[in-house]
Amino acid sequence: MTVRLDGTVIRLEGACHLEDAEALTVLLQPREARVVDLSACRSLHGAVVQALLAHRPLLAGEPVSPFLRDLLMPALAVERHAPASNL
Repeated sequence: MTVRLDGTVIRLEGACHLEDAEALTVLLQPREARVVDLSACRSLHGAVVQALLAHRPLLAGEPVSPFLRDLLMPALAVERHAPASNL
């Protein structure tokens, strides 16, 4: 299994596919502070990335994939700010 709960840490391992997005979302639903460890992750389906973007969990570990490490991790680390309103 590529999405595994280990105590309070959610581990993403290997190639995470479309069906893993639902499992990840279920594990991220409780508002408990959970950490997602990406150190054993090789690739992420776009739906898994969307789940991470939507829930913004704390991330741990550095993926071995240069794409995930150099491009995706910085995008996931950016804080979201509410747009300014002129109302």
